[in-house]
Amino acid sequence: MNSTLPMTTLAQTSPQMLEAPEWMTPLVFVAAVIAGTMIRQGRQAAEGATWVARLFFVTALILAGGVALAGPMRLEFAAWGPAKLALLVDPLSSLMFLLVSFLGIVVTRYAVNYLDGDARQATFSRWLVLTLTSVLVLVLSSNLLLFTAAWIATSLSLHQLLTFYRERPAAVIAARKKFIISRLADVCMITALVLVLRGHGTWEFHELFANPAGQHSGLVAGLLVAAAMLKSAQFPFHSWLPDTLETPTPVSALMHAGIINAGGFLIVRLSPLVTQSSTALNTLALLGAFTALFASVIMMTQTSIKKSLAWSTVAQMGFMMLQCGLGAFALAMMHIVAHSLYKAHAFLSSGSVVNLAKSAWTPVGRPAAHPLVVLGSLAVSIAIGLGVAAAFSFDLANDPGQVLLIAVFIMAMSHLLWTLWSSSMRQRLILRGIGLVAVATAACFALHAGFEHLLAASVPAYAPLRSGVEHAVMILVALLFLAVLVFQSQLPAWASRPAFQRLYVHASNGFYLGTLFNRITQKLIA
Repeated sequence: MNSTLPMTTLAQTSPQMLEAPEWMTPLVFVAAVIAGTMIRQGRQAAEGATWVARLFFVTALILAGGVALAGPMRLEFAAWGPAKLALLVDPLSSLMFLLVSFLGIVVTRYAVNYLDGDARQATFSRWLVLTLTSVLVLVLSSNLLLFTAAWIATSLSLHQLLTFYRERPAAVIAARKKFIISRLADVCMITALVLVLRGHGTWEFHELFANPAGQHSGLVAGLLVAAAMLKSAQFPFHSWLPDTLETPTPVSALMHAGIINAGGFLIVRLSPLVTQSSTALNTLALLGAFTALFASVIMMTQTSIKKSLAWSTVAQMGFMMLQCGLGAFALAMMHIVAHSLYKAHAFLSSGSVVNLAKSAWTPVGRPAAHPLVVLGSLAVSIAIGLGVAAAFSFDLANDPGQVLLIAVFIMAMSHLLWTLWSSSMRQRLILRGIGLVAVATAACFALHAGFEHLLAASVPAYAPLRSGVEHAVMILVALLFLAVLVFQSQLPAWASRPAFQRLYVHASNGFYLGTLFNRITQKLIA
């Protein structure tokens, strides 16, 4: 799928430099609060963790306000040759800082009561604070060296949380599998780190983005894509994520809502470097689309709420990688924010939604959708989608990647329609369904336009000249999403057939890829 080199533009102004002493006082205060959490015990340590998260969130609000008023800022504290201890505060990092610190407040507060009375509550709280701190350093990093160090620190501290219940064999094997895959991602990052220094002579983002093309640029892009896919549980390295549910619920919420997004953030943050290789982006889009479809089918077979949520995360990460592969970086960030907020709430409230029929494999009391209902809902969704896209001036004629993403969204809206209409074709429900789709479509496109405007100075505008093969692949991806839509609509009618019952068994077990990787992990660590 080779094509001409992508055309990218980045409306990024150079960040203003601020001297370290201006920021030393709040940093010392942050360090003091974290240190206080480290020496406390039991519930006091857990409550201290919530105060650390609150302090982070207040800091995020202050920095976001500073960016809004004065523009991007770069805070440098120390330098040792090309290695610099510096933070970059721009719209992208401010958005992620706000998101992660807010999730940190929710998760740490939930953990206070969740582990109340546990003998190792203080240990858990310390590792939780270190994990949260590592993620925040990652999103604020001003250079690839600090980014890579925070990337590794996040994984190592998360490993301690995943193995919190060491007496549970399933938790241990899942954590070990995650550990191996993370180390492969670390190798990719460290190799890219070395090649970037050789090719550009610097690790600083603002210098790299000003001149992203350089020696080894194609290889660097490939390594960054590989690291992102390993980190974000993409096929075939996905099975560790659904297997990590033996960990405490706050960890699941933080991991699925925050840490799993590190791969997507890597692609968006380093998008000027990644867009130097159309092959790397095409690979990312293809494997992301396959992961999304593959995980969606497995998700429909799960009877456990948490398992279903875990496979949903794999599918969502796959779709996010598809967005990144097509160059829709602002849309991918909107997806990260929406998915993070939803998934944190879903995991922390999973105990109260057990009675909701989440499994879509054998819907109870609902017949298969009539083909005319499916076609009608698809036609209505297409009309609304194209109308709203025209109202927001989306350039569909010259951007086939945008067309593909809108097509997938339209299919999701048609799923909403036929689900509602299949129960009754009364006029009230028909009009209500059309209204819901119209409002949801307008809201999504408005948010997309808002994120495009917000992140215009942080991510490049990607407009490649796509080859015929790439157009054919995008059509194939659209047809696969359509096939899954039809599959879902006819599932109740097909569920009793022997062939589909056999498929159900295989799909409910993840087609046994997790079992295979468990055996490989046991052999490697034995």
